[in-house]
Amino acid sequence: MTADPIRVWAPSARSVDILVSPVAEGDADSGPDRHAMESVDGGWWSWTPPSDGSLDYAFSLDGGDPRPDPRSAWQPNGVHGPSRTFDPAAHAWADEGWRGTREGRGVLGAVVYELHLGTFTPEGTLDAAIGHLRHLVELGVDVVEVMPVSAFGGTHGWGYDGVAPYAVHHAYGGPAAFQRFVDACHAQGLGVCLDVVYNHLGPTGNYLADFGPYFTDTHTTPWGPAVNLDAEGSHEVRRWVVDNALRWFRDFHVDALRLDAVHELRDGSEPHVLAQLSDETASLAEELGRPLDLIAESDLNDAIMVTPTAEGGRGMTAQWDDDVHHALHVALTHESQGYYADFAGGTEAWPHGGPVSVLAKTLTDAFLHDGRYSTFRGTVWGAKVDTAARSGHQFLAYLQTHDQVGNRATGDRISDQVSPGQQAVGAALYLLSPFTVMVFMGEEWRASTPFAFFTSFEEEWLADAVRSGRRGEFAAHGWDEADVPDPQDPATRDQSVLDWSEPTAPGHIEMLHFYRELIRVRRTQPDVASGDLRATSVAYDEGDGWIILSRGSVHVVCNLASRSQVVPFDGDVRHVLASWGRPPIVDERGVWLDGHDVAVVRTG
Repeated sequence: MTADPIRVWAPSARSVDILVSPVAEGDADSGPDRHAMESVDGGWWSWTPPSDGSLDYAFSLDGGDPRPDPRSAWQPNGVHGPSRTFDPAAHAWADEGWRGTREGRGVLGAVVYELHLGTFTPEGTLDAAIGHLRHLVELGVDVVEVMPVSAFGGTHGWGYDGVAPYAVHHAYGGPAAFQRFVDACHAQGLGVCLDVVYNHLGPTGNYLADFGPYFTDTHTTPWGPAVNLDAEGSHEVRRWVVDNALRWFRDFHVDALRLDAVHELRDGSEPHVLAQLSDETASLAEELGRPLDLIAESDLNDAIMVTPTAEGGRGMTAQWDDDVHHALHVALTHESQGYYADFAGGTEAWPHGGPVSVLAKTLTDAFLHDGRYSTFRGTVWGAKVDTAARSGHQFLAYLQTHDQVGNRATGDRISDQVSPGQQAVGAALYLLSPFTVMVFMGEEWRASTPFAFFTSFEEEWLADAVRSGRRGEFAAHGWDEADVPDPQDPATRDQSVLDWSEPTAPGHIEMLHFYRELIRVRRTQPDVASGDLRATSVAYDEGDGWIILSRGSVHVVCNLASRSQVVPFDGDVRHVLASWGRPPIVDERGVWLDGHDVAVVRTG
């Protein structure tokens, strides 16, 4: 039977040959067969294999060196090797009854769990990760957010330096393994969100510029020339981006995408590529009969990201909210360096008080920088959120993320910086907030393992550049270079692997139990499940170090101080829904809590 054609876009090439080898019958000594491809409309080239069967293939442009497919589904021999064909329809899906995340409600208001496949298990594979899905279900997770799976240089890495966005990293198991993983998640009632990177490609194995104008000097980014979204040739580049997103939904049954650093998608055209993606995703969701969500990581602090395209917005379902993280982190750790400075209060951004008052603002308004001066950026930043028009569920809140842990010098977690009680306070405030919430892997049991930055580039020049750059960056902030882990040392990755003996061990199981209780409260209390920012209020005392987050009849009463104290509270407490330390004493004065303690109570 004749196979489907293999096509490639190479608008400037005078000739394109395809070099093919049958996977099952390939003879390493004979080398691949070369075939001339046919030029078709729009700068595309096509060649049809004579029969079905898995092929390794690469393209030679104008007689040049072999190059992998820009839309390669599989790079079994690394990012420099040939691509391999993959039939997504070969998988026998078992999720016919899947109605989408949370039975069709999507990610808004969900509990998301961010994990890195390479360190989630010692094996670092998709199949191995399946063995721990039950833990996530018992925690109360709704959506598993997987850090990027696109193929990148080397074996181990975070995935944000991928160069084959259509491929699933071979060390994780390849594309068929990702289909098995999604199917297994759906069988457990878990949605899957895939982290995708469209704003840049990594430094090794990036051959896109050989094929066409995938990049443009019209705009620049921290990684160099921008992905070409609005210059000559951008139509096909935009399709390369949008088709990639739709493919994960359609062929891999993914439920949501998290789009990395969308503020670096420089696009001066209309519609913006994010709006185009949003509209095409909505059409596909209608076709498939299940919700498909888009979550943006944006540094702009602007709700235009989650404003519908019909209202002139980008149409994203939700966006990450680093301001909530920063406010929590500073209130708990008292760190105030770099971008944390404004969150300590007493600056032009927030002259009204200290970190507790900043925390109160972010819990009710979503952003601190909402048209205020940012000392870190040196300019006015962000825009105020219209709490009548926007739901809190359109913003993701978290105590930790891969960035906020891994981009520290040693990859130390919040549990390395604060007491268990302080972490419990932070967890209660964000997990019971009006936002969609996200737990970073291992956070729930106070994991002792770090999550350090690591790579495994094969090119020595690149390895040296990453190593020296990382150490130089932190040396400038006072770190001894010897204390900064070598990202190229395999031990740096190995030490970042979760220890699955910890969740049931003393010193860890207590936090796991508390996280489960908080998520249970989130699921069972309608006032907490609401995303209405207007129905959220915060009382606090900066000097005494206490804060109360009120969500209707549910109140998160927190003692940030190290000493025991009565937190003033005049509500009629009917139930204690969860507590970290000893059961709180409640009387006419308020709620008596130990130092670094929290209790969740219900009134009425």
